Amino acid sequence: MKSYRDLEIYQESKRLAIEIHQLSLSLPKFELYEEGSQIRRSSKAVTSAIVEGYGRRRYKADYIKHLIYAQTECDETIVHLDFLVETESLTDKVKYDQLRNEYDTLSKKINKFIQWVENNLE
Repeated sequence: MKSYRDLEIYQESKRLAIEIHQLSLSLPKFELYEEGSQIRRSSKAVTSAIVEGYGRRRYKADYIKHLIYAQTECDETIVHLDFLVETESLTDKVKYDQLRNEYDTLSKKINKFIQWVENNLE
């Protein structure tokens, strides 16, 4: 790996953050600055934590800590998606299911990567 950009979890989290950003802009006006702002921040924080952790990879504990942050932000994004659908601010059930599944998968991939770092880096 030459760069964090080579990490699959980085690539997926960035793509999903952009998708969430675009989706959030189509929410009802009252949600744009409430739940919309929260979901934009948490989705982008997944990617940011991966990048920051990669920059600290020389320090295994710091790397793992930031990867855990990435996973928690991923899970927070899922909660915001759930809130949006349950409050009927997001009515596109197909889009919700797609994003929910992709974030579930991303969370699992981050967890597996954390395990890999724990077992393979010194």
